[in-house]
Amino acid sequence: MNGESNHCTITVTGRSWSSRMEDRFQQKPALLRLSAGTDSCYIFRAPKSQVESNPNAYKPRIVSIGPYHHGKKRLELIEQHKTRAFYKLLDRTRGAVGPIDYFNAIASRETHIRDRYSEALHWNTSDLIGMMILDACFIIELFRAHTCENPEDADDPVFFTPWIVSSLMIDLLLIENQIPFFVLQEIYAKSKSPSDANRSLKEIALRFFNRALQWPDEHLRKHYTVSNITHLLDLFRLCLVGHLNIESPPPVDKELLQLMPSTNHLLLAGIKFEPRKSKNLIDVVFDDGVLRIPPFTIDLFTSSFFLNCVAYEQCCHYCSKHISSYVVFMRCLMGTAADAVFLSQCGVIKNLLGADEEVARFFSDLTKDVQFDIKLSYLAEVFGKVTRYRRNKWRMRWAGIKREYFGSPWSFISAAAAFILLVLTVIQAFFTVYPYYHPKK
Repeated sequence: MNGESNHCTITVTGRSWSSRMEDRFQQKPALLRLSAGTDSCYIFRAPKSQVESNPNAYKPRIVSIGPYHHGKKRLELIEQHKTRAFYKLLDRTRGAVGPIDYFNAIASRETHIRDRYSEALHWNTSDLIGMMILDACFIIELFRAHTCENPEDADDPVFFTPWIVSSLMIDLLLIENQIPFFVLQEIYAKSKSPSDANRSLKEIALRFFNRALQWPDEHLRKHYTVSNITHLLDLFRLCLVGHLNIESPPPVDKELLQLMPSTNHLLLAGIKFEPRKSKNLIDVVFDDGVLRIPPFTIDLFTSSFFLNCVAYEQCCHYCSKHISSYVVFMRCLMGTAADAVFLSQCGVIKNLLGADEEVARFFSDLTKDVQFDIKLSYLAEVFGKVTRYRRNKWRMRWAGIKREYFGSPWSFISAAAAFILLVLTVIQAFFTVYPYYHPKK
């Protein structure tokens, strides 16, 4: 009887488990949707491993854009001003475009909006579309205010208070603080005024962020035509990637594909460092023993951007990994604070982040758990050339001699004095010995 009872219990338990599994089969993953691996999805949460290294790097300071941080109490300051920005936009287009026109335009793209996020959005249509409109209007009004020759409200406490503007610039480029770029384009197209006739959304966006970069106008204008933009973070990323070949890096001997050592070790191998005049921040070259790197300013804005850009590249399967390659390269160079000091002295980096130890630690934290394939890196050729250069033994020995005897004026003077003394000693010895073997007759 006990056997039959146990068998019945197991059967009932098995059916219960099977029934629960059937229910679970019907549930779709919400925290990482199945569509997150497709090219239609491009707004992600920051990877957990990177959040653990920099817990505050991916959280907005002052404004929430999109659903991931919406409703946070610490972000209420700007949230209260979003409706005011929408009213200003409506007032400018009054009689031509009304609130319902904006709603209908964005609601027609609801499915596309939801597909762009890696997480399931448990928002009803009205709330989701309303949030998208208010966020897009706020961003566009902010861009307009800072790119108009004569802004209407030069005393606006949100758009022109320095600490708020600097915080907004950082927040708008966070990986978790994005809305699809096509939403911004739709709102901008419907709210265009005569002063916007010859200005694209990309132009006013880049002009706003250029307050931090200070690029010359002729360089900035070259990026107005960049295409296939997913969101503001991606727009900025594509401007840095620039003309670099994304698809097919030049072939390099596999034996030479090694990560390079720190700056100090490269100096011991006779490699020199120079700042390179380039319109592309990450366009590094190595020729004739000289590693030329475009100057890079490390401050609060650029450090936040690079952290979020690397996070985006690590999440998005269909975008290039150029920024990730660049930060791995810089991490190789800056093993210690002394390396950061040298690169700062030769003009490669400008440190506004703090102590030199902070710079080295920043790149160390930035590259934690970053998936990097050196064979596919746009810097593969540079890594290969540096490895080949370092393998030349005679060059290493000559570099050691130069470092030992010609590294400073005093060492050169000492070496020169020793050489002169040696020559004089040889001459003296010659005239001492010569009469002995050739006596005068």
